[in-house]
Amino acid sequence: GDRRFMIVDPEGKPLTQRPLPRMALIETQLSEGELTLGAAGRSPISVPRASQSAQGARLLTVEVWSSTGLVAEDCGDEAAAWLSDFLEHPARLVRAGEAFRRPVLKDSVARPEDVVSFADEFPLLVISEASLADLNAHLEDRGAAALPMDRFRPSLVVSGCEAFDEDRWGRVRIGELVLRAGGPCARCVVTTTDQRTAERGPEPLRTLATYRRDPQKPGDVNFGQNYIHETKSGALRVGDEVTLA
Repeated sequence: GDRRFMIVDPEGKPLTQRPLPRMALIETQLSEGELTLGAAGRSPISVPRASQSAQGARLLTVEVWSSTGLVAEDCGDEAAAWLSDFLEHPARLVRAGEAFRRPVLKDSVARPEDVVSFADEFPLLVISEASLADLNAHLEDRGAAALPMDRFRPSLVVSGCEAFDEDRWGRVRIGELVLRAGGPCARCVVTTTDQRTAERGPEPLRTLATYRRDPQKPGDVNFGQNYIHETKSGALRVGDEVTLA
């Protein structure tokens, strides 16, 4: 799954780029068995990707928005010290292990078997290259610079469709998996954070507000569609075909 690790404060509440834009400067690398964290001028640190319950991993109670009482595995004091020093804020790294279970808490679209890891609300976020191209055309028309996809941190990027088709699909099959739409992704200040410098500016929220406001929630501006995996096991691969299910 995605978003299997999370940085938390000493009370188990998530730390994100919203209050800590410096977090964007942390580089991550996945190998078959480890997650490695790095940053300019600092030695990298690695932790196991797999659950360490059999090795007696320390368990912490954490929360993600309205999901409380979640049981996560602590990744150790060395990782905590590395993060706390870099972020200049007390922090620990936790992992979704064997004891972790978090249901999707959106009654209008969720089913009892739907689960999510440490993402805000939904397991997957889908954005098409055409949607980003459309946004960048609007930005350039307003004299602003085009933005890369990493501003929006999608799980899945799709090509070969029209702009914002991902908002209209409902159910899709990608490779071995069937996904069900969960609703639009309302964007926050993290999208204004340059993921290479951690500096912030007014875009893209200023431009999105001119044409991507949510008709039901005018205070929200949407970009990307949340999805829930109906197929509970399987693999996604770069190049998989996307078809309506």
